[in-house]
Amino acid sequence: MHSVRDMDWVAWRPGEKATLLFVLNDGHILLIDKKTGLGAGKVNGPGGRIEPGETALQGAIREVQEELCVTPTGVQEAGELYFQFVDGYSLHGTVFTASGFDGELCETYEAAPRWTSLDKIPYERMWADDALWLPLLLRGQRFRGYFIFDGDLMLDSRVDS
Repeated sequence: MHSVRDMDWVAWRPGEKATLLFVLNDGHILLIDKKTGLGAGKVNGPGGRIEPGETALQGAIREVQEELCVTPTGVQEAGELYFQFVDGYSLHGTVFTASGFDGELCETYEAAPRWTSLDKIPYERMWADDALWLPLLLRGQRFRGYFIFDGDLMLDSRVDS
């Protein structure tokens, strides 16, 4: 299936569950240069797969700790993402925002932190879907996005807010 409208999203079950977390502070957003795993070489928010027994919130906090050596504070759920890849891979993502963090940012083998002005977000270096839902997150609107990908190529999308 290469069309969002042709998918039975009610019956759909993801192969994996993951998180993203964006720290928003003083007109800036904390992004990462992703160095390993899905999306390596792209700019993204810190995050990753939820481990067995974790909630999405616990996974988001752990991933930020592992990738950037800080603990996010003021964390709130912002939206959900549903990804189906034509090769069969599927992923459900829960997206969070945070108002700050405790600790000192540092680069790890997984990610290099980058504070970015909200008016200079490098969408051209990010996954294609980010430009569709990240502006909603920045406006404080809850969202739910559905996407079909073939590798890095987004074939179809729908974002509800």
